[in-house]
Amino acid sequence: MQRQDLLKQVDQFFSTGGLATELARRVAFRSESDTGQSPPALREYLENEMQPWLHAQGFVCEILPNPVANAGPLLLARRIEDPALPTLLSYGHGDVVSGQEGAWREGLNPWELRIEGDHWYGRGTADNKGQHTITLAALAHTLAARKAQRRGLGYNVTLLLETGEEAGSPGLRTICETYRDTLSADVFVASDGPRISAASPTLFLGSRGAVNFSLSVRSRERAYHSGNWGGVLANPATLLSHALATMVSAQGRILVPGLLPPPVPDKLRNAVRTVEVGADPDAPTLSPGWGEPGLRPIEQLVGWNTLEVLALGSGNTTRPINAIPSSAVAHCQLRFVVGTDWQNLSRTVRAHLDAQGFEMVDVEVGMSCGATRLDLDNPWVDWTLASMQASPGKVPTLLPNLAGSLPNDLFADVLGLPTLWIPHSYPACAQHASNEHLLGSVAREGLAIMAGLFWDLGEENNAPWVSGRTQA
Repeated sequence: MQRQDLLKQVDQFFSTGGLATELARRVAFRSESDTGQSPPALREYLENEMQPWLHAQGFVCEILPNPVANAGPLLLARRIEDPALPTLLSYGHGDVVSGQEGAWREGLNPWELRIEGDHWYGRGTADNKGQHTITLAALAHTLAARKAQRRGLGYNVTLLLETGEEAGSPGLRTICETYRDTLSADVFVASDGPRISAASPTLFLGSRGAVNFSLSVRSRERAYHSGNWGGVLANPATLLSHALATMVSAQGRILVPGLLPPPVPDKLRNAVRTVEVGADPDAPTLSPGWGEPGLRPIEQLVGWNTLEVLALGSGNTTRPINAIPSSAVAHCQLRFVVGTDWQNLSRTVRAHLDAQGFEMVDVEVGMSCGATRLDLDNPWVDWTLASMQASPGKVPTLLPNLAGSLPNDLFADVLGLPTLWIPHSYPACAQHASNEHLLGSVAREGLAIMAGLFWDLGEENNAPWVSGRTQA
């Protein structure tokens, strides 16, 4: 049994429907976590689906209750060949966003895997059930290949599966801190987020952070007739609109100095100099001139901050009446990179609004997660890129960090690990929306990439186990 034999086996597993069968079972769990509660399907996914599967691969599993009330449980699984061997930590999440039944195209059901050509439809196919199914299937086949050689993997594996990522990963930080010793490892490898494009295998080393916050104005207890009182009563929607205009320009440029990142590092610019955004046929058309001047689109996404208005409301937007509304609210989000003073966002925004004369605007900060970026010179980076290229024969794209956000700060900062993310989705997968899908071609390639990597990790004196940890 050699590396090429393993790649043939995982390809046959795909061709004969093995991956589709496993994913169909998992998509059927209605594991929505964005309801404010912990539905039974969250525990059932871990207990009835993932735990038996992991047991069969030699893992010892434990269901961990979430320390946060009404949040879903977690699964901690460990496969220890020898405590003296190095350890790989992996991660995934079994929860999904709302199924949005009724909004999907005719013939599609969010809780049923449906394959139409290269498109595999179903809630969680891209985020994240499909991705951890690919990664774990590749690991299982690598284990079987090594057994055929009468040997083990050559390293230990720890897996942490949560069921609350779509709700902001409640309790995950506490779990990582409480089980720090159990989760101790030498490298972190997981799959989430999209590739830069469907055709390009991608490695990213961290993610932008995110802070959600709301701006609101409440001028009075009720609305008043816009004719009888228009011109003498302040309109909270007008006030809030102008407050927002002092924070972000009509071209999407951040106008609050305290919300800006450090200059884009030359090392990052060089790493992404050939990377193009929006290469897939169904990708949206980029808006020319949007955002920070002087930056290429990829630099905007992985090297700069974005201030977005996610929702804006005042009065009745579906059935407006002739009245001055009593209040207005804007739900905003700062996506930010390493080096941003994001933990002082509330103070920064408050000081800015006061200086602009908008003392009446209230600021409330909500969900947040930090930004991370593994040093591009870390020895794991080039090693992983070489392993990825050896499987499909394609040169992978390196992103210093994902443009989106993941709880990677817990693995990079709390656990102190070099973090490597190899995604198996693509930008137009419709995650969080109706008609979410995985591309079969990307899944097939992902199986080969992950199987090759798991194989290479066990080759003697191959992976930079020791040096990778010391330079995290």
